[in-house]
Amino acid sequence: MTDADASPSFRLAYVPGVTPTKWVRIWNERLPDVPLTLVPAAASAAPDQLRGGGADAGLVRLPIDRTGLSAIPLYTEIPVVVAPKDHVVAAVDEVSIADLADEIVLHPLDDVLVWDSVPGLPAQDRPATTADAIELVAAGIGLLVVPQSLARLHHRKDLVYRTVSDGPESRIALSWPEDETTELVEEFIGIVRGRTVNSSRGRTPTPAQPKKKRPAAATARQKPATGARTSRSGSGAKGGKKGKPRRRS
Repeated sequence: MTDADASPSFRLAYVPGVTPTKWVRIWNERLPDVPLTLVPAAASAAPDQLRGGGADAGLVRLPIDRTGLSAIPLYTEIPVVVAPKDHVVAAVDEVSIADLADEIVLHPLDDVLVWDSVPGLPAQDRPATTADAIELVAAGIGLLVVPQSLARLHHRKDLVYRTVSDGPESRIALSWPEDETTELVEEFIGIVRGRTVNSSRGRTPTPAQPKKKRPAAATARQKPATGARTSRSGSGAKGGKKGKPRRRS
């Protein structure tokens, strides 16, 4: 079987923390004959995975090396600090970078935030992954600043997270190989941008149905022809028939 004979399909890569459920559901409703396969990807590996043909498009974290890739920013995530439930951080709604100055703040090797200067005091070693850092936070070794979706992904009952008001944000984007902007890629772009099914850049719009003509007015309601007169039976034009002339005696 040649590639041309193969059934169409779509592979979507996604990085940790991103939840594509809503978009996948819309895809399945609009293109039930084209299966969508989700492909997990590490944030640092996703760009190369797209360039290497491992997926048709991907939900990635910016910034990325855009060589050979197109990207559309979708939304921005706020940063949060993850701490044990009994930590002083748990008593407030949000903190600032300055509030973390005297705390050990873990900085995992797979950190997706871009820092001008990493906050807090450095740990003795950098954890390999965010998941490892979460375990160290639970053990009371330090705190961790991550995008909110990653805090939710690694949620534990013994931990809390609070907004970091002046921390770096994380942007999520849809990316794909710039030379492979296929019809299916355009379909997914339309979905994440909220286009309707009949959008001019989506699938072929449903042709507009011709308007039905309104039925002609009933004959009884038609106006009489111009110049016609209406008269009562037995009446002349000037109020009745003329009488016979009297005979003179």
